[in-house]
Amino acid sequence: MISYTEYLWFNTRDKQEFVNVTPRVEEALKKSGIKEGLCLVNAMHITSSIFINDDEEGLHQDFGEWVERLAPYNKAKYRHNLTGEDNADAHLKRTIMGREVVVAITKGKLDFGPWEQIFYGEFDGQRKKRVLVKIIGE
Repeated sequence: MISYTEYLWFNTRDKQEFVNVTPRVEEALKKSGIKEGLCLVNAMHITSSIFINDDEEGLHQDFGEWVERLAPYNKAKYRHNLTGEDNADAHLKRTIMGREVVVAITKGKLDFGPWEQIFYGEFDGQRKKRVLVKIIGE
């Protein structure tokens, strides 16, 4: 069994953004040479997320509105923000949207269901953050 590690870096323009990272993960898979195995994609910051869903703009807007209703930005609302931070909502949004995904690799390709793509969800952006891509297999 072999493994391959790559880090993807992000510095989003907006505080909250969804970025399709599937092409970058596919490129990492190609570099790895692995044909059968598993691919872990993990947001390495506690205010960002990795998730799998459809690449449809209306759905992305729905996600943004939904997480904002569940955990609205409000500096004074959260105890975490009493520490001098203003991103408690981003921590909660990350918990809702997820930390990581694992995708099977079959015949050198990410083995997705119909319409599935991998997304980076940013909830406290405009600063440099990274995502781990760890591929293991043969």
